[in-house]
Amino acid sequence: MAKIPQRSLFNWNAIEAKSDLERFYLVRDNLPDEQIVIALEKNRGKGRDDFAVRAMWNAVLSGIVFQHESIESLIRELSRNPSLLEACGFDPTPITKQPEARLERDEKTGKMKVIRTAAPAPYYQVPMSWNFSRFLKNVIELKDEHAMISEMVRRLRESLMGELPDFGKHLGYDGKAIDSYSTGQESRETGHTSDPDANWGKHETSGFDKDGNLWKKVKSWFGYGLHLIADTLYEIPVAFSVTAASASEPVELDSLLQKSFEQTPSLAERCEDFSADRGLDSGGIKAMLWDDYRIRPMIDIRELWREEKNEPGYDPEKPITRALFAERVDTIVHTEKGNLHCICPVTGEQRDMAFQGFEADRNTLKYRCPAAAYGFQCQGRKECSAFGKVNPGAYGRSIRINITKEDRRIFTPTPHGSPSWERIYNRRSSLERINNRIDNSFGFEKHYIRGGAKMQTRVGLAIAVMMAMALGHARAGRIGQMRSLVRPVDKAA
Repeated sequence: MAKIPQRSLFNWNAIEAKSDLERFYLVRDNLPDEQIVIALEKNRGKGRDDFAVRAMWNAVLSGIVFQHESIESLIRELSRNPSLLEACGFDPTPITKQPEARLERDEKTGKMKVIRTAAPAPYYQVPMSWNFSRFLKNVIELKDEHAMISEMVRRLRESLMGELPDFGKHLGYDGKAIDSYSTGQESRETGHTSDPDANWGKHETSGFDKDGNLWKKVKSWFGYGLHLIADTLYEIPVAFSVTAASASEPVELDSLLQKSFEQTPSLAERCEDFSADRGLDSGGIKAMLWDDYRIRPMIDIRELWREEKNEPGYDPEKPITRALFAERVDTIVHTEKGNLHCICPVTGEQRDMAFQGFEADRNTLKYRCPAAAYGFQCQGRKECSAFGKVNPGAYGRSIRINITKEDRRIFTPTPHGSPSWERIYNRRSSLERINNRIDNSFGFEKHYIRGGAKMQTRVGLAIAVMMAMALGHARAGRIGQMRSLVRPVDKAA
């Protein structure tokens, strides 16, 4: 008995394709790209219009969303995916050519007859590689002349702030090395590399091991540096810049912060804390954040006081301390991280001072005698008060440190190592996850990009796509899916 094949009730391939297209729709429908498309259409003028500008632009975006590592890979996807063609704005109707006909003489009858070959398979009309190359060249020129991609990122940032009242409240920074698609070797004929906009960068880290020996690790690369500010709670980019690899991170961070706060003043008003690793440890940046914007700097402190560490007998397990009041004899000392201690003048025991909070109106950190704060006996309590020339009574001696008059790298509104500092600083790991997505999801781990303008355009589009997807999820009530780049889109909450 012949069996009649039944069509599946669920076409899983169609479901998967639809969920993928939903991710593309998030970007297409939430990216503020009208100015770019209008400018590209104006530049085209009365030139050839084989493929509409809007369709070409959407195709470029789809290549980023679906993580194609090259234009050729994107063209192959368009050639076999009519749903994506239609979503981008191309004609999804397959083109069918008529079978070819030729005359041949019949050997038996001697008469001529028409021979028709089989009709070629239908195909879709998609742009070729040179179409994309010319189009991307025009996009790069727009970026150089009008900074439209940066403007798009600004508008996305402000839209996200409008959707999420706490977006931008916790910010962080991280720098990332991006290799150029160039070896960095100079040509013998021209004396230049194949990417003249790139150069060599070096990232050096060092510290002391458990035996007190200095260690050092150096990473070198030829290419560019991505400087990224992001919301550390939502793990979404806020601002970025791309420079040659050798550019100074502290200098670029200062410039990027100033520019972002100037473009979006409400971001500076909303931000409460800003975190960065010890490579950005700078008294100037920390002072600027607090003095100008009232933003608490959560920036790790680099190794200081190398003189003591080079002395014989240095024990890395014991933190080095220096007198807080260098002009007089006293019992109060501090570490290079800004931790405050008192030393009992009778027993010589060192104890942590009790932190009482930061007085913003005074710009002072307040500490209290640990014996009085925690209720234990201290034999040198009276002598300690005498050194400070105070008579505090039962409350115990208190110390105030005006951060504006001390080393701004060491003393900040939130003391280094405090529970609040640790909790906020630990969120900075979100920058590392964003950088990982940029590498793996957007193809910067392996790419074919040479040239500063191309790199800035490509990075800018990747960040804009990331922000547009997050904005689309936020508008649909899918807050928990904002950072997802490949997960199928859920229904609105």
